[in-house]
Amino acid sequence: MKSNHYDVIVVGAGSMGMAAGYFLAKSGKRTLLLDSFHPPHNNGSHHGDTRIIRYAYGEGAEYVPLALKAQELWNDLEKATGKQLFLQTGVLNVGLEKTDFIQNIISSSQNYSLPLEVLTSDEVNKRWPGISLSGEYIGCFEPTSGVLKPEECISAYRELAEQHGASIITNTRVKEIKVQKDRVTVQSGNQTFYSDSLVVSAGAWSGELLSMLDLHLPLRPIRKTFAWFAANENLYNHKDFPAFAFTTFKGLYYGFPSIDGSGLKVGRHDGGEQINPDQPIRGFGELVEDEADLGQFLKSYMPHTEQLKYGKTCMYTLTPDEDFIIDLHPAYSNVAIAAGFSGHGFKFSSAVGQILSELINLGKTEQDISLFTIERFI
Repeated sequence: MKSNHYDVIVVGAGSMGMAAGYFLAKSGKRTLLLDSFHPPHNNGSHHGDTRIIRYAYGEGAEYVPLALKAQELWNDLEKATGKQLFLQTGVLNVGLEKTDFIQNIISSSQNYSLPLEVLTSDEVNKRWPGISLSGEYIGCFEPTSGVLKPEECISAYRELAEQHGASIITNTRVKEIKVQKDRVTVQSGNQTFYSDSLVVSAGAWSGELLSMLDLHLPLRPIRKTFAWFAANENLYNHKDFPAFAFTTFKGLYYGFPSIDGSGLKVGRHDGGEQINPDQPIRGFGELVEDEADLGQFLKSYMPHTEQLKYGKTCMYTLTPDEDFIIDLHPAYSNVAIAAGFSGHGFKFSSAVGQILSELINLGKTEQDISLFTIERFI
């Protein structure tokens, strides 16, 4: 066999791709992962130290089995590497009781027998003195959920993938992809590679790459910001304060407790400006509203915070309905695709990696991915 021929090539070795590379290599596939940068890195959607994982899912009950499977696989990854990747801080969701987000959380917890405490605003304020809620809001606290460490998760999957024989080539951009029957040709940098199968999981660059395969999907990369603020450690430390998501009258905000004195981290989930991922992204603070928006949220709901410590930017890649795309290419059964994770995908990346491996190995998966079909955009 030629040294540049593999059973499967994974283009994009970030959250989903690195996990897929591990599961494929573990299954015995001769696997090559290609990435334009050096994962884990700051040029996608997986940096920033922390990600929330929650199971009673406000975006829809269809996500619950996937979230539970993902947590099972994160636990497996911790055991396999001996690294702490998950902190059980609990997650507090806040909103008006009648909103779809809150109702989905309550109904999915009931349907799947998930532990959930539904609290009045007074009960929230009393339990967490760092929070100030007005009477129209309620809280839904999920005690078994918490925080993942994304960069460490990706590093762990990379370590295991290489142990199982996967090859990883970084800082090289894919220029061309061709699929002919059961043969895949990928030109990356000055090299050409061949494989039987292909996985495309390239985040904000997925649309460009998939267009090479005559698949034009409505994927929209946008600039997002998040920041850390100095805070009262007695109130906001990760042993006493949960991760959170607030659906307010002004927008949907999320955040994390202060972990080891890092400060309270907060970001806004909705909104954001459309960008070209190949152009420099304006840094945090280059737009006046970057700090002002987050600061106003904290002033309203978490008033025992202080000045900005620092902020960062990242990218979401949105689909029109903000549900994911996880599917086989409609014309090529040897091409699996994971794209459009719309700012809420990282928690699922362990499970998505396993799904991509099953799609390549078996042509199907045990998980129900009907919600994520490509067909809805064709």
